[in-house]
Amino acid sequence: MKIIKKLLKGLVAILLLCIVLLYIFDYDYILKGVRVVYMTGHTTAYIDDYTYFDNHTIEKGDTFIPWKLHANYNKATPTERLNTINETMGTVAFMIIKNDEIWYEKYTEGYGTESKTNSFSMAKSITTALLGKAIMDGYIKNLDQPIGDFLPKFSEGLAAKVTVGDLSSMSSGLNWTEHYTSPFSITARAYYDPELRDVMNGLEIVKEPGKEFEYLSGSTQLLGMVIEKATGKTLSNYLSESFWKPMGMEQDALWQVDSEESGMEKSYCCIASNARDFARFGVLFKNDGKFGGKQILPKEFTKLATQKRFEKDDMYGYGFWLSDHLNKDIFVMRGILGQYVISIPEDDVIIVRLGHHRGQPQGSFSEDFFIYIEEAYKMLENAS
Repeated sequence: MKIIKKLLKGLVAILLLCIVLLYIFDYDYILKGVRVVYMTGHTTAYIDDYTYFDNHTIEKGDTFIPWKLHANYNKATPTERLNTINETMGTVAFMIIKNDEIWYEKYTEGYGTESKTNSFSMAKSITTALLGKAIMDGYIKNLDQPIGDFLPKFSEGLAAKVTVGDLSSMSSGLNWTEHYTSPFSITARAYYDPELRDVMNGLEIVKEPGKEFEYLSGSTQLLGMVIEKATGKTLSNYLSESFWKPMGMEQDALWQVDSEESGMEKSYCCIASNARDFARFGVLFKNDGKFGGKQILPKEFTKLATQKRFEKDDMYGYGFWLSDHLNKDIFVMRGILGQYVISIPEDDVIIVRLGHHRGQPQGSFSEDFFIYIEEAYKMLENAS
């Protein structure tokens, strides 16, 4: 019994020492990560984790624009392959939209049309939409405006060359390492640290910007800080007045912030909303910036955002992933756990998928991405 007590005391002492060391070396944000992830039975970020963070509300307007249901709404039978991948990957929402009408939708695990889940990096596309709106509203001159005009920290040396367009197109040259498993990575710190602005202002531009694609969540976080400074508004409020209200969203949404005190939105991720409202951004960009009969964004901007910027990096535009699967021109909002809004303008088709997991990498995408497209087309063909 004495030995057990000594062991327990030793373990407690080691634990307390680890906690002290985390504070000494400025890694105390890891404690929040442990509390949010491991103490809830998870091993990484998950689709319902927004409830453990501070959030700003993205308010919907008084006018709701309802989705039209296709004449063949939910008459199609999903393929066996689609059922298998959805079950394997833990899909909670799957939608096929044809001609801007919901053709098919299915929810599982108690999720439904009003259920909020984490967008993860689909928020990058939405932040780029906010950039387009800020240019349209005159807060930002154009894609070539230097970020140093808004963030003094980035106004000298290589940093002075970085433009808002470089941030959106993932060509900032920022010294950020996109790492999702190490608790000591900058990615983990940005997710859990209560002072996100300080974290970002501690980074440097170490490569020539505007030359090539390098996927860095920090680029979009800086873009969010630029938009916040340029507009003088929180990103949540600007998103509400610019898109959520004029596009007649069904529900209020939530955007994770670093802390209640700081109130900086994680612009690279973490908007909690539902499949139907996420899908509206696919419609907006597919329809050249129009929604509900209104020109929400300039046509030129939506076209540019959904085309490659760099010839050799043809998988990305400005805030959107790109694919030529099935020989089609496809642009995609994408999150790390297989969150997708897949837009295929030539066929007037949008595919939305939300869920717990994604497949193994196959080039710029993962295997599940290709299956969702292929099986959605089979459903459409079988029903015709």
